[in-house]
Amino acid sequence: MATKTPVLNPELVSALKRLRLGRIAESLPERLVLADKQDVAFDELLLMLLTDEITRRDNTAADNRAHEAGLDPTMRLEQWDKTSKVSFDKRMLSELVSLRFLEAHRHVCILGPVGVGKTFVASALGHVACRHGYNVRFARADATLRRLRQSRFDNSRDAEMIALTSVDLLIIDDFALEPMTKEESKDVYQLFLERTGRASMIVTSNRDTAEWLAMFDDVLLAQSAVDRFRNAAYDFVMEGESYRPRLKPTLDAASPPPASPAMKTRAHPRARARSR
Repeated sequence: MATKTPVLNPELVSALKRLRLGRIAESLPERLVLADKQDVAFDELLLMLLTDEITRRDNTAADNRAHEAGLDPTMRLEQWDKTSKVSFDKRMLSELVSLRFLEAHRHVCILGPVGVGKTFVASALGHVACRHGYNVRFARADATLRRLRQSRFDNSRDAEMIALTSVDLLIIDDFALEPMTKEESKDVYQLFLERTGRASMIVTSNRDTAEWLAMFDDVLLAQSAVDRFRNAAYDFVMEGESYRPRLKPTLDAASPPPASPAMKTRAHPRARARSR
């Protein structure tokens, strides 16, 4: 005979809500049934309920941090397509997932051709960091440089640079795609200088770090910035085929057939009327 799910006392539900524990009421009936079947002691039942609430709050906080960081919610390690024809050092990935690089204020440089998943891996590491309570910021390199350039016009550059240098983990995507201006070179130099040894960065790029030098306007700034970053960074190299062709839209067999040429050329009655 199935055990009937108990109905909670409304006063209990009200009390839980006043204590900001209202979500416990959602799982409490099932937990009570389980406790009755397994003869669970009261303190064990209480521990299960509180553990459920702690896990829920931790997950919610991690999701909020990931949203504020600008991370794509679909780019998590558990959603990586294992059938993709991409190769990388799995031991290195395991080391990065441990987040020891964050604790040691080291950087990560993710290199590889277009479409192999550099942004995915960088974002996935960002999600791991969010789950462990770190504050993260994800941005494309061009967007970051554009914000810094615009901040000079409204005197907000110092505030913008503080935001970039103070976050626990800064992820810069698609770095060194195109040559930088003199001001942009100075911004990158300051960013690399301020964060190296103090906080971690993950930088993705289609170019090897040796090629970054040519993207700077100033050779000395380039050498100093790249040397600081490169010697404080783990190199994570990805090779293989681009995954993007798999995402290319195709006609489904179940889709309706395309319109016939006659249908395509047939004018709407109103259009015919206007042409007369």
